[in-house]
Amino acid sequence: MNLNNYLVIMAGGIGSRFWPVSTAQKPKQFLDMLGTGRTLFQHTVDRFKGICPLENILVVTSENYTAIVKEQYPELLDGNILAEPCMRNTAPCIAYASYKIKKLNPNANIVVSPADHLIDEFDVFENTVQKGLDFTAANKAILTLGILPHKPETGYGYIQTSDKNAEIASVKAFKEKPDLDTAKKYLADGGYYWNAGIFFWSVSTIIEAFEKYNPTLASTFEKGLEYFYTEKEGEYINEVFPACENISIDYSILEKADNLFVEKATFSWSDLGTWGSLWEKSEKPANGNSAASSKAKFYESKNNLVHTSTIKKVVVQGLEDYIIVEANGTLLICSKQEEQRIKQFLNDMQS
Repeated sequence: MNLNNYLVIMAGGIGSRFWPVSTAQKPKQFLDMLGTGRTLFQHTVDRFKGICPLENILVVTSENYTAIVKEQYPELLDGNILAEPCMRNTAPCIAYASYKIKKLNPNANIVVSPADHLIDEFDVFENTVQKGLDFTAANKAILTLGILPHKPETGYGYIQTSDKNAEIASVKAFKEKPDLDTAKKYLADGGYYWNAGIFFWSVSTIIEAFEKYNPTLASTFEKGLEYFYTEKEGEYINEVFPACENISIDYSILEKADNLFVEKATFSWSDLGTWGSLWEKSEKPANGNSAASSKAKFYESKNNLVHTSTIKKVVVQGLEDYIIVEANGTLLICSKQEEQRIKQFLNDMQS
């Protein structure tokens, strides 16, 4: 294992699309969404343990979730749990972690991953990640992971590569979430990958990128170097973080960089962003119905998802393509075709 390998896990989201199970108090990354006995966050740490030592894993999360992180993975170092006082998107999150790593190890090589993805085929995943880290260790490159698509998906952004036959190639363009016809064209043409939001770079490369493309953000965390890993770190972050620009790493760095590459990944992957994506990954023994509880019974129904407590008895009759979720005193019954409105439902319930 290379001791220069570091992992940054982004775990600050509130997972509102998985309401009512996912809440602001305990969002989806800290829940056992798959019924495996492990949360999505725990699975994320687990799959990287063969790539970098636990002491080289940093978790950036809300200050409201630091206790949950420590409870779910007590082996992580306290100083490597980075508490954000407010949400400021992925660029400040990654800058904070990168400058902390710079203080520890200027030769560090970093992989950045969200905390809530579903990834199968661990051996393939580990080999892919190691190839990515080898590439950024040898090249002054910003590398993003592209998932080889198997269907015309409209829910993901795409990355167009300059060479569809190469395992690692320069990025030609980023594409926004397409309509169905465009997604079908991407699939037929080849050379287009789903944007997984997993990145690789050396610490020196990403620091240089921040200095070039977002100097204000770079200056903020450069000044913080003297406070990191001291008792004054929290005070400094609480002072400067709210003033950071609310911007993604994609807009802040990636779409401006001239040293951007994509690595093709073939393992099974989902960002598990919606109830529909969870239904797709769930076991569906009869008529496409998936239920977290064995106490659910279906009659003249198909392609439904039921997610309730294990003691709840559920009977579903005459429904097709529905989401039925009960948690935290709320019952949600929603057509899968309308699940993009769940954020609206949540806001309406809170108003």
